[in-house]
Amino acid sequence: MTDLWRLPAADLAALIKSKQVSAHEAATSALARLEAVNPKINAVIDHRPEEVLAQADRTDAALARGEDPGPLAGVPVTIKVNVDQTGFATTNGLKLQKDVIANANNPVVENLVKAGAVLLGRTNTPAVSYRWFTSNLVHGDTKNPRDPSITPGGSSGGAGSATAAGIGHIGHGTDIAGSVRYPAYACGIHGLRPTVGRIPAFNAALPERPIGPQISAVSGPLARTVKDLRLALAAMSARDVRDPWWMPVPLEGPPLPKRVALCVNPDGLNPVPEVQTALRDAAKRLERAGWIVEELKDTPPMQEAAQLQTRLWLGDGYEAQLALAEKEGDPGALACLRGNRAKVHPFDLSQTLTRRATLTREWLMFLEQHPVLLLPVSGELPFPDQLDRKDEASFQRVWHAQLTQIAIPFFGLPGLTISTGLVGRVPVGVQLVSQRFREDLCLAAGEAIEAGGTPPSPIDPVS
Repeated sequence: MTDLWRLPAADLAALIKSKQVSAHEAATSALARLEAVNPKINAVIDHRPEEVLAQADRTDAALARGEDPGPLAGVPVTIKVNVDQTGFATTNGLKLQKDVIANANNPVVENLVKAGAVLLGRTNTPAVSYRWFTSNLVHGDTKNPRDPSITPGGSSGGAGSATAAGIGHIGHGTDIAGSVRYPAYACGIHGLRPTVGRIPAFNAALPERPIGPQISAVSGPLARTVKDLRLALAAMSARDVRDPWWMPVPLEGPPLPKRVALCVNPDGLNPVPEVQTALRDAAKRLERAGWIVEELKDTPPMQEAAQLQTRLWLGDGYEAQLALAEKEGDPGALACLRGNRAKVHPFDLSQTLTRRATLTREWLMFLEQHPVLLLPVSGELPFPDQLDRKDEASFQRVWHAQLTQIAIPFFGLPGLTISTGLVGRVPVGVQLVSQRFREDLCLAAGEAIEAGGTPPSPIDPVS
């Protein structure tokens, strides 16, 4: 069984638990795949084969003793380079942090280890995880395995690229403005942004995060099947006392009718025809699966929420962030900060949080009536790579298209990207949003959409 790397995580874990294959064999297969394709895409920027095999051997030893190694027994997963992993640098795409070596795992990493996962490698991110493109001065550019001329997404572009190419069965990502959902969209896989407080997080190797990221940034999984997203979410979301925002909320909420609200053009996004077609195709798949789909003309405000989320994300400590980017010299980070200066500076935290309460209340009341919302991931198909650095018009085009990705974190809500197919060789997909801590509703609708098409499978990188 030399192609174990092709299997869904759930299937591989079952084979390892039943001792039909060993964790060592799975790790060997994953490492061979990494070595074969990573040079073409630069998705994984650090890995240690001997440590990977040692982790797998510990899983096999636990099974030999009759112990249960966990739901992800022996499954190779990747970790984004902006979270702590013991013994590795938490660079977050920065030369300035190449010597910031973690002495302890971030809670999400620790939870994956406790669930039996094998940590395969560290995945790339843009400098400071600012962009929807993945390049930096310390690790280089990550390519999209489906088409190197388009972005692999960002900031979890390494995770998206690796997972699409069969490097690991689950990719860890983080999301404050689309950084899980957009790489999944751009690489043609699935990606879940959970509710704030669902998955614990803390980087002991770095200073405490400002309040904006604390109340809107999350870790989440990328995978090739919805079933694997479920498995990863359950593993990642275990309690860790180090995160004061973590909430002990069940993964499954009370049953609700199978109803979805479709909004093709939320708050003036004006998506391109290919995105509209993908949304209507997803709606038809849901209807064939027994869901009732109601089309809405609009949602509660998103444009204002996106502007305020940008302010909350980049405005708190703006001058210090700009100074860091200037010292690093990263052109993408500088373009992000300089291009948004008028939106975020000067920064008024009290005013921003006060308005956040009002807008969030409006959204929570809306979702009480429409528990699952189907809407675009982006207003466009995945962008040409590095489009945001081309000129001012292109920069503004990128930020406008990402409206829904930026707005949803402002409310702390879960969002799920489901890949629905290809336009030529360019991926397209849709986004599902639900009430707080109702990832289960997003995943249920996502499974129906996935089942109505062809689920993503690992691909060989295209030249």
